[in-house]
Amino acid sequence: MSKSKAAKAANEKFKTEAANELGLNLKSGSDITAREAGSIGGRMVQKMIEEYEKNLK
Repeated sequence: MSKSKAAKAANEKFKTEAANELGLNLKSGSDITAREAGSIGGRMVQKMIEEYEKNLK
């Protein structure tokens, strides 16, 4: 199953925002460590949970 172009773009924007909040640069071709990648993923999950909880109220 493939994602639509809009979904891919939204995911990239979300990932870039999370990385920027952590002070990491995700420019094309830049290398990041596994720890940094995990931090970005963790921040993305935190943001998703915060948004979900906000919508519950």
